[in-house]
Amino acid sequence: MSSRRDDLPPAGPAAVPPSLDPLAAVRADGDPRTDVYLTGTVFLDIIFTGLDSAPVRGTESWARGMGSSPGGVANMATALARLGLRTSLAAAFGDDHYGEYCWEALEQGEGIDLALSRTVPGWHSPVTVSMAYEGERTMVSHGHEAPPPDFAFDGKHAPGCPPPSRACVASLVQGRREGWLGCAASRGSRIFADVGWDDSGRWDPADLADLEHCEAFLPNAEEAMRYTRTDCPRAAARKLADRVPLAVVTLGAEGACAVDGRTGESAEVPAIAVEELDPTGAGDVFVAGFVTGTLADWPLTDRLAFAGLSAALSVQEFGGSLSAPGWAEIAAWWQQLRGYDAGATGTAGELRRQYAFLDEVLPAAYRPAPLARALPTLGFRRPA
Repeated sequence: MSSRRDDLPPAGPAAVPPSLDPLAAVRADGDPRTDVYLTGTVFLDIIFTGLDSAPVRGTESWARGMGSSPGGVANMATALARLGLRTSLAAAFGDDHYGEYCWEALEQGEGIDLALSRTVPGWHSPVTVSMAYEGERTMVSHGHEAPPPDFAFDGKHAPGCPPPSRACVASLVQGRREGWLGCAASRGSRIFADVGWDDSGRWDPADLADLEHCEAFLPNAEEAMRYTRTDCPRAAARKLADRVPLAVVTLGAEGACAVDGRTGESAEVPAIAVEELDPTGAGDVFVAGFVTGTLADWPLTDRLAFAGLSAALSVQEFGGSLSAPGWAEIAAWWQQLRGYDAGATGTAGELRRQYAFLDEVLPAAYRPAPLARALPTLGFRRPA
């Protein structure tokens, strides 16, 4: 199993235009070089949008829009990198064209550090087809589990103990403990985790044993209520805060709420109403926004608001990873909103006051290079 580092031109964080650094005020000599480490499966996502309804058995449906982009754990990695965090991803990549595209899109296009990733000869890339309609999505995936790496868990490579980093993002898996989380936490990394749907239906709180290593847990409302045996997401957040320092529960169209178990502080922020194109990856973008605000030491309410804004901007674009906003999109949104008086009534006035903290975050004029977006094809051949 080989690393693609020997096969491609050098790339990494310096390969993309410099971004606003949200952690500039808290960086100090001796800090880890990596802001956020994560590991998981990278998919090639093919996204269909513009469907009026769900596909009907025995018929052919035509989508008005289509996009392709890296998916899976790439959604989170890209969202973090686009917010200016130095991101390290450990993942397996197929040695097919899909794998090459995903590798290059992440490393050269987004500046994500793939030094701990590897290419697996003869292993084809996992693929997901996502269909967006009626504000929801349906996905069909295909793939095989990548063979384990042929190096020992020596602390130098994933999935052994990851390198020192400010934070790690993980997705908890029912019935399985992730050994690297404890190692990372012992090195000082702040662990942020979400969890997937429990297909077994058990919703056993014991499956969340890795919360002992976590600083923050970010489930959606249904997951939070099922694990805590409550019938209210806010009550679920309070109960989860007994197990983890910070419990954040996403409420869909209602926004998100959070409880700090250390201080007792609670916060709730409404969602921003936007015209939704594709919700793929919105949850990952929310987590990335919250991680960014937490590492930057923002107040809890501002962190929730920023995470919600990031997710709202993402659903207006195709795909998962390449729908994630950067600071240019955030600055453009805020610049438009600043046209309203801070004392204005109605939704615009409320947003103007809710997001006033962005004046401290954004330079007066911020205009980086445009971001890559999901396109219908992986690229055309060059003319002879």
